[in-house]
Amino acid sequence: MPSSELWAVDLFGRVFTLSTAGQQWELCRDAQLEFKRVSAAAPCCWGIACDNQVYVRVGASDVPIRCREEAYENQRWNPVGGFCEALLPSDRWPWSDVSGLQHRPLDGVALPSPHWEWESDWYVDENFGGEPTEKGGWTYAIDFPHTYTRDKKWNSCVRRRRWTRYRRYKSRDTWAKIPSEDDPQQLPDPFSDLSLGGWEITDEPVGHLSVWAVSLQGKVWYREDVSHSNPEGSSWSLVDTPGEAVQISCGPHDLLWVSLWEGQALVREGINRNNPKGSSWSVVEPPTSENGILHVSAGVGVVWAVTKDRKVWFRRGVNSHNPCGTSWIEMVGEMMMVNVGLNDQVWGIGWTDRALYFRHGVTQSELSGKTWKAIVAGRECDGSRAGSLSSLLSAGCFFGDEVRGGGESCVPSDSEAERPGPDPERDVEVAGPASAPAELPWTNIDLKEPKKGPSHAAADFPEATNLSSLALLPLGLEEPDSADCHALWAWVSGGGCAVEAHTTLKWFTAHSGLPASMQMLSLPITPAQTAAWRKQIFQQLTERTQRELENFRHYEQAVEQSVWVKTGALQWWCDWKPHKWVDVRVALEQFTGHDGVRDSILFIYYMVHEEKKYIHVFLNEVTALVPVLNEAKHSFAVYTPERTRQRWPVRLAAATEQDMSDWLALLNLCCCESRRVHGRPSPQAIWSVTCKGDIFVSEPSPDLEAPERWLPCDQMFWRQMGGHLRVVEANSRGVVWGIGYDHTAWVYTGGYGGGCFQGLASSTSNIYTQSDVKCVYIYENQRWNPVTGYTSRGLPTDRYMWSDATGLQECTKASTKPPSLQWAWVSDWFVDFSVPGGTDQEGWQYASDFPALYHGHKTMKDFVRRRCWTRKCKLVTSGPWLEVAPIALGDVSIIPEIPGAHGSGPGIALWAVSDKGDVLCRLGVCELNPAGSSWLHVGTDQPFASVSIGGCYQVWAVARDGSAFYRGSVSPSKPAGLGHRRQSPGEPKPEPGNCVSPHGCAAPGAHGAGLGLWHRGGLGSPVRPGQCHQGPQELVPGDGRQAERGAGPPQWALEGGRCPAGDPQSCLLLRPLPLTWSRCDAGFEGPRLMQAFLSRAVLVLNVLKRGSQEWYLQAQIRDWGGNLA
Repeated sequence: MPSSELWAVDLFGRVFTLSTAGQQWELCRDAQLEFKRVSAAAPCCWGIACDNQVYVRVGASDVPIRCREEAYENQRWNPVGGFCEALLPSDRWPWSDVSGLQHRPLDGVALPSPHWEWESDWYVDENFGGEPTEKGGWTYAIDFPHTYTRDKKWNSCVRRRRWTRYRRYKSRDTWAKIPSEDDPQQLPDPFSDLSLGGWEITDEPVGHLSVWAVSLQGKVWYREDVSHSNPEGSSWSLVDTPGEAVQISCGPHDLLWVSLWEGQALVREGINRNNPKGSSWSVVEPPTSENGILHVSAGVGVVWAVTKDRKVWFRRGVNSHNPCGTSWIEMVGEMMMVNVGLNDQVWGIGWTDRALYFRHGVTQSELSGKTWKAIVAGRECDGSRAGSLSSLLSAGCFFGDEVRGGGESCVPSDSEAERPGPDPERDVEVAGPASAPAELPWTNIDLKEPKKGPSHAAADFPEATNLSSLALLPLGLEEPDSADCHALWAWVSGGGCAVEAHTTLKWFTAHSGLPASMQMLSLPITPAQTAAWRKQIFQQLTERTQRELENFRHYEQAVEQSVWVKTGALQWWCDWKPHKWVDVRVALEQFTGHDGVRDSILFIYYMVHEEKKYIHVFLNEVTALVPVLNEAKHSFAVYTPERTRQRWPVRLAAATEQDMSDWLALLNLCCCESRRVHGRPSPQAIWSVTCKGDIFVSEPSPDLEAPERWLPCDQMFWRQMGGHLRVVEANSRGVVWGIGYDHTAWVYTGGYGGGCFQGLASSTSNIYTQSDVKCVYIYENQRWNPVTGYTSRGLPTDRYMWSDATGLQECTKASTKPPSLQWAWVSDWFVDFSVPGGTDQEGWQYASDFPALYHGHKTMKDFVRRRCWTRKCKLVTSGPWLEVAPIALGDVSIIPEIPGAHGSGPGIALWAVSDKGDVLCRLGVCELNPAGSSWLHVGTDQPFASVSIGGCYQVWAVARDGSAFYRGSVSPSKPAGLGHRRQSPGEPKPEPGNCVSPHGCAAPGAHGAGLGLWHRGGLGSPVRPGQCHQGPQELVPGDGRQAERGAGPPQWALEGGRCPAGDPQSCLLLRPLPLTWSRCDAGFEGPRLMQAFLSRAVLVLNVLKRGSQEWYLQAQIRDWGGNLA
């Protein structure tokens, strides 16, 4: 899990952050601002400073925040002078927006605030629908407004062209002041509180944020249009409330609570995608009538509150359908305030000691947690004090033991850090007998300072005799809280801090088990000393190993001959009648031969007409062990070459998930031992993923490519790796990247196993927790009725009114389950507005009949409609994968091995496309650092969908509108290249491309939106387009996942096949160039391109239908800026 940050403000207005992977508070050093309150989310943090101004701090990232400004130049045809800017009085403005209603001259488009800067000048966008226009970028129509085309016709009376300019947000990693309103009457008084949330509102576009604030007069305000591309928002809008508000809290979803001066709480209802500000208020009474609510904090499904007597309360029964909850539960402890962060984790600030506490034990099953734990992390500003103490301690031989005693008193013990809650009687400790000066420097703080322990006047300072007090008092004059053992906090925000239930934090103990004085005296170990130490130990171990081998060389090698048997009860799927699950007894027998090789046999005993029979499987013939995702069974399939050809794998099911994992790990270990496959995969390994997200790897053998004896493809052995991915990408230098279904990037760490593979089947290191989120889609279908309009009652021949995308299977909200028992729902059903073809405001798509082409607006000929419902589910597993934060990716490509390079290159080129369409280049990728160091953003004038880099640094990409681009001058010295050239779609015009890939020194291949295969000619050595077939006579349709190979002449692909009987099984296809395809292993399918790292080959993609022509394009070439190259 990547690290995230907890934000807090101390009594002196300084803002600190604490990483989940660290042990020390880091000070936000910027402009010497003093803050009252902050509210954080994952991408940014908002705050109210002591000057009563609102500020926002956006974290630094390799991907810039860019916004595109557009203006349209409109002209009408004149019989005398042709097209000119003289328009009719009823026409739109000569310079306008896309609708033509707003006047928008180029010189009138200004930056929204000083925190933006222009990235380029205005230029004409010559791209129209993914295809280039004529020179000048004009599009023509009959009249305003109308359908525009790029071709000029005889009746084209008007024309327009789009001018584009990009602006970039430049105030990153610094506090940026939110611009004030132009009208001073809009904000009559400053703000006293604000809250950030709403980034996971149902159906809300990615990057949207809801910022709410409360003014000193008790009014509630909402910041409009706050998103990832517009972090400042546009303006403040007033939201009416039935009372005067004091404090406000907004959860990540649709919960919004407000505390009133009278002690009640207000709950906002009706918050959704179309109305993020909600529709109405509901009043919630306080827990007790004597003490009203002082502070409230909302999360995903919980609400915590603090009353005026400092008691902490938990609201039960809160959810999206019932935001008001049901009742209050009193919790232990007295707090000044509480804050609910991600995953409903809770932080609080103690009332008596102003210490920061974390609610331990909060899980989905126990949202109230178990106990409060104090956070004892240090701070950067305490470094000067520690340095002074360490210098004094180093002189202990001159001053005696008094110094050591004074130095140790400033570190809290472990017992204090683990105490169950804040003690009301606990006072703030001071370092040494002397305390801080009584008069502290004045600061603009609106919070009451807590009581302190006994103190002495500043005049008593010369009479103090303790040396520790002499060292601390001058520091106390510079930093008012340096005499205290712990910081005094005023506010905390955990909206951007992700703490999982199983995460182990380092916040609750000292930096080591040694006392503070020993920590100060310990010297750091330099990297040079560490390297010398490791080298010495390695030499000693090498000498010991050689010495032992020489002493026992004359002994014969002992070979153990033994038999080992494991039995159990499983269920077996009977492939013949009655085609059902049968209870069986299984026995795994492992024996060791005279040559020391271990082999195993799996026996399955079943009963037929009261007669005991069995089938057996030799594990040295097993090619794959694949978990089968099922809603009701914990099952897996065993594939052999013969059963792969027959489409009859051995399917076994266990009673529990743990039993299935144990059997799967044991069988996988036995298969690896029989084939002598151990440890991590080699750099030349072939990686693949199934349509369910399982990761498999195969080790190529010399027989695989031997021309005199071809190894049949169906005899390749695939072993499973832990983790869950949608895409995997590798090269022959051992660098492997993957992308999950939630667009999270993962890098291979060098381990093996994980997931259900534990013990001997997994490495002891480089295994990390991995999570993935995917969406389940169902469709609501309706037909138009002349009487009642659209209704859920269709014709007898229609599809189900609740179905899948094909309409063949009935899928209702109640009956639809997660993909398997390993997945769990993490959201409710919501309408998906991002389906292809567009939707109306309610998410409906219209068509003339089922099935047909759907569109987002209703016409007179539309008699049916549908809308897509989506629900998210989450899988938590483990594997040798480490997350590459913080950018979500949609595609990734790694350069294959260059012929003749022999792995001696300076670095490994890696290109990617983010989920927003930004093109990125990863810097610093090598064998020792496969994750790289940072992202380099490559500017584009439109979002991209796919990218691929070939062996000679040929970078090709496809935009979301289907345009193909080529990046020029890419080299190790210039990893991002100099310019991108645009290729017109050319021959495959009806099917714009959606991915393209060059490999080796050959030409690139691509497939269109209909997945037809095309070849780019004239770029290198000629390569013939391949043909896909099963045996000598039949075509193999289907869809495939991805397979990759490090180096070598053959080309690999995974493709979902269909047998003649229509059995929806899948197959692996192997193509040794220039031969045709032959069928290999089963159990893999999915919808993405297949990559191959070849010295001389074309990338063959996921083939559903073959094109009959080669893709020879001869058209204008344009760079990313739209200029003619």
